[in-house]
Amino acid sequence: MKIKNILVSQNAPADFEKSPYAELKKKYSINMDFFKFFRVEGLTSREFREEKVNILDHDAIVFSSKNTIDYFFSLVKELRIDLPEDMKYFCTTDQIAFYLQNYIQFRKRKIFFNKNNDANGIFDLFLKNPEYNYLVPRGADSTNSHYTDFLDEHNIKYAQAVIFKTVPADLKSAIDITKYDMIIFFSPAGIHSLLSNYPDFQQGEVAIGALGDAAANAVTDAGFTLHVKAPTKECPSITSAMDVFLKEYATRKR
Repeated sequence: MKIKNILVSQNAPADFEKSPYAELKKKYSINMDFFKFFRVEGLTSREFREEKVNILDHDAIVFSSKNTIDYFFSLVKELRIDLPEDMKYFCTTDQIAFYLQNYIQFRKRKIFFNKNNDANGIFDLFLKNPEYNYLVPRGADSTNSHYTDFLDEHNIKYAQAVIFKTVPADLKSAIDITKYDMIIFFSPAGIHSLLSNYPDFQQGEVAIGALGDAAANAVTDAGFTLHVKAPTKECPSITSAMDVFLKEYATRKR
């Protein structure tokens, strides 16, 4: 196995030359291309109605990302829903809470957020407010089990609502998949896009890397061999894991 051309299935870093990818490219004299394998689209009002979830049946909304906020309020507008003044909003970080002010006036509604920005900090907020009926908006490929398992465990009422989905990008017209010796994935949606565009794709000698358990599991579930995985104790980032792998398989700069 010889690694010379690598395809990273996401957009290039804003400042590539200062990124760890640039260091790998220089260190091993490899070629590296970036192309996001999928795009994200909000559900239409018709698609959302098929879920039979009534937003106004809930008195608290849980937000875990800025994108979720954008798609939620876009959907609310399309559905022509007037959110009540006493609706509560629970945010996983203060940045998300501040971003929420793009859509609502902070002083007129109650916004709860984890002041320590600890991933589990929102659990304390749930425990302090167990009386609410929570709505947890999410993407079609996400389960939000990190939050819903906790809500289930403490018998707190909630419902999930899919508000956006991933759609495979047109890879065939943008890239030549056969030129790459290695492909790096970041989500199951990337694997789905690969198979959607190339249903007869054979891994052969192509090395595959994945960031996160979900992406790694999607690789193996598709019948492919996974060569690089992160995070691990030894390699906390995908680029550090790639570095270890490339030491053996890349053509070094002479």
